[in-house]
Amino acid sequence: MHRTLSTVARGTAFEQRSLQLLQECFSMSLKRVGGKSDGGIDLLGWWWLPLSSVSQPTPITPPRRRIRVLAQCKAEKKKFSPNYVREMEGVWHMHAQDRSPSESNIRVSELGTVALLLSESKFTTATLTRALGSSVPFLLMHLPPPLPVSSDSPVETTLGEVGSAFWNPALGGAQGLLRGELDVRWERDPGGGGRPGLWCRDKRVQNWTPDAHGEYVNTSEDINR
Repeated sequence: MHRTLSTVARGTAFEQRSLQLLQECFSMSLKRVGGKSDGGIDLLGWWWLPLSSVSQPTPITPPRRRIRVLAQCKAEKKKFSPNYVREMEGVWHMHAQDRSPSESNIRVSELGTVALLLSESKFTTATLTRALGSSVPFLLMHLPPPLPVSSDSPVETTLGEVGSAFWNPALGGAQGLLRGELDVRWERDPGGGGRPGLWCRDKRVQNWTPDAHGEYVNTSEDINR
């Protein structure tokens, strides 16, 4: 029989699965910060995106620009409520006003801050409507639970059912943080399930983070505020 996890264990497992997927497929370098003093944030870090069509890397800057990521992970069976969007708007505004002084000297093109909501359950229509109409740059990702290899095995596959991803105009629109240059596509896996992929000007974006490519970018101070 498949094991039933406690609420806390299920939440922790979902945070770890979300972090792994975002780092392996979405060019995000993140750390778990969940706890009583997390300020409403489960994952914190950076999203490393391709340079714009008019920008070029230099010897002192990495070949990517970055967006600060504030993420909440919800591993609940009930559908994702718009209350979580309202809660995240408050968290985003709080963090946007609390910036580390060291960030003003970082030689990296920084676009802003994205509010990322990840859920094992589907988003309600009211949730999507609230996020789409928000002035806060939102990315919402539905990551269905992973599937067991067999009914008699507790081992899970890394991929679940095909999920979905949505972002609002404040993030993905022509006047948003991404200037309409990027697209999220859910890519099906031949063995079943799928995972999200990032596309830029109709080309798949290669996954890239400074750590994975051995490039040093001083992010320790502003991530560990």
